Amino acid sequence: MSATHTLAARLGARARTGGPKDDDRGPELLEHVLGWILVVLVAVLVTRAGLM
Repeated sequence: MSATHTLAARLGARARTGGPKDDDRGPELLEHVLGWILVVLVAVLVTRAGLM
């Protein structure tokens, strides 16, 4: 058995910890849009406060 095969078998045998799923793409778009909205809001607040 090669070292690569052994490593792949070991990684594949790990138990899931209940974290985010790799195939879940829905919230990724929402997070991206909300991130840009936050950037714009911070830019507006900084500009209105006269910090730039």
